[in-house]
Amino acid sequence: MDARDTELKKELNATLQARRELGEEYESALVDSFLEKVDQRIDGAVDRRLRRQLAEQQMVTARGARNPKPTDSFGERFGFGIVSLVLAVPLSAIGGGLANLPGLLTAWAGIVGVNAFQAAKTNPDLFRRRRRDNSDWED
Repeated sequence: MDARDTELKKELNATLQARRELGEEYESALVDSFLEKVDQRIDGAVDRRLRRQLAEQQMVTARGARNPKPTDSFGERFGFGIVSLVLAVPLSAIGGGLANLPGLLTAWAGIVGVNAFQAAKTNPDLFRRRRRDNSDWED
């Protein structure tokens, strides 16, 4: 039993004792007084819980633990890929026609670069090196 529950039980007993001593004419005032104390207790508990949740949210935000949601949809990624492939045909023709193999390679390097930039923007962790933690496998 919590100390606050003990205090509330004492308050209830005191209210019942006062009702016995004062009579029925004071019953409604005594009940209202007791309910006000219970209401204050509930409000205090809710306030503490809200403050704790707010502090936890602030800690998560401060640590940057929340992963930002992707701002693009599947349709945008699919559309970008289609446009990239459609533009690759004339760029390849122009690069290959003007500078032969070096022009073709330059055109495709640009296409790959634009797509890599878009992929990195969509998924920031895509090109980061992953650290292996083999601590679970060591004896």
